[in-house]
Amino acid sequence: MQIELIQTFLDLSETRSFNRTAERLSVTQSTVSGRVNALERALGQRLFSRSRAGTELTTAGLRFAPHARALLHAWTEARHAVGDSGGVLSMRIGIQSDLVTMHFNELIGDFRAALPGTAFLFEADYSAQMCADLMTGAEDFAILFSPRYHVDLHFETVGEIAYVMVSTEADRLAAVRQETYIMPHYSYAMPTLHAALHPTLATASLSIGQNSAMVALLRSLGGTAYVLRNSADELVRDGLCRMVDDAPPIPQPIFAGLHVRNRHRSAHRRLQQIVRARFGPVSASLARRRVG
Repeated sequence: MQIELIQTFLDLSETRSFNRTAERLSVTQSTVSGRVNALERALGQRLFSRSRAGTELTTAGLRFAPHARALLHAWTEARHAVGDSGGVLSMRIGIQSDLVTMHFNELIGDFRAALPGTAFLFEADYSAQMCADLMTGAEDFAILFSPRYHVDLHFETVGEIAYVMVSTEADRLAAVRQETYIMPHYSYAMPTLHAALHPTLATASLSIGQNSAMVALLRSLGGTAYVLRNSADELVRDGLCRMVDDAPPIPQPIFAGLHVRNRHRSAHRRLQQIVRARFGPVSASLARRRVG
């Protein structure tokens, strides 16, 4: 059975649109239809019902879906096993983009020391893509902000960091101007938490989802925003920003994610322990401290 048939089935299960799946897979709609038909013939079952209302999984399709995900994950693992690592175990690690500036060198060193016979590939990414990669087996372990819970994925809270408010024009919340405020959108949950803390700033016209981009905007345009503690330190040292002293930090939990098949494997458990040691309670308390 061609793996493209499985990939197409799983994508169509998510989009429920032949046109959208064709766009995402960079193929024609007729190719998508042909792959679905070929898979249905191979299984002897109709997997999708098509109507004017859209495309839905049949009962057989719903039953086949977890097996399709397992097949795709096993195929990816097989490709890793016979890859170019010269017989060395390889692991692909995803890390939230904003965390690359925090403990990243130490993490790499700890991972390599704990698993000396392993070839690592580290990639900075966003939570949604990392969850998708964990699902297919394209990624082995992820350190992320926003889990997308799924029966095939396992997540554990391993620590917490905090974002703090800095400004080029104010050191008290009462002096922060909405027109020069930049909303933080570093995770899916952050806008809701931010709105509860600062309802008068929740309708700011500009929102950013990456710490480095936020810092760049503060340097070029000025204004007020939440940034990581180390970025706040740097902006204050450079004389560009001041801490907004009465603005509460916004906490951001950190999660370790992996496929359920890897949940009890010793290598993955060791990686979780290392991440927890780096981003656990000590890291969280340091992140909450004010800049002196």
